[in-house]
Amino acid sequence: MKVKTLSLGPIGTNCYIVSKQDQCLIFDPGAQPEVIIQYVSENNLNPLAILLTHAHFDHIGAVDAIRKEYDIGVYLHEAEHDWLEKPELNRSVLFFGEAGAVRTAKPDKLINIGPYEIGSFTFEAVHTPGHSPGSVSFIFHDESVVISGDTLFNQGIGRTDLPEGSFTLLMQSIFNQLYTLADHFVVYPGHGPSTTIGSEKYSNPFTIQVNQGK
Repeated sequence: MKVKTLSLGPIGTNCYIVSKQDQCLIFDPGAQPEVIIQYVSENNLNPLAILLTHAHFDHIGAVDAIRKEYDIGVYLHEAEHDWLEKPELNRSVLFFGEAGAVRTAKPDKLINIGPYEIGSFTFEAVHTPGHSPGSVSFIFHDESVVISGDTLFNQGIGRTDLPEGSFTLLMQSIFNQLYTLADHFVVYPGHGPSTTIGSEKYSNPFTIQVNQGK
């Protein structure tokens, strides 16, 4: 399995194209659909689905263009089922005003927490709220890969100061859902470089501080 990282949009949101042979899944197409389409075309890939870790504006800006280009479904957690259509919920209005509002059509499918099989891909969707109420991480157990969205970063964590954010919930998500994985699992976050579960367990300053406070 190959994981391609495309850093897209004004704040460098990571879109991931996960591929096996000629099939691929697209995670968080946040902007610049032409870049995504070019990569898919150059590698002769057949997209099967769009999966969203959450529905903040910087992760959804290219959703409609990619959905229409390949006629594929969009998966999103039910806690954010109406965020794609509402700029006040996906926070685009908060950051850019009405002129920069991001609106896309509603999701095609709501994410069921648990195991998934889409084409040749087998993975688990786990609920990891805190950065947002519907945040989801996708775990490819056989390949030791986690796509964590804005839950866990390389030496960082997702912000919790936006509406409906919760530092307490974020820490519970990280410790109960992600840090229970083996240290060698590679973490692909919503922003910045990849890392490993082990590296974050033992050196992430935010989670170390929480541990020391217990």
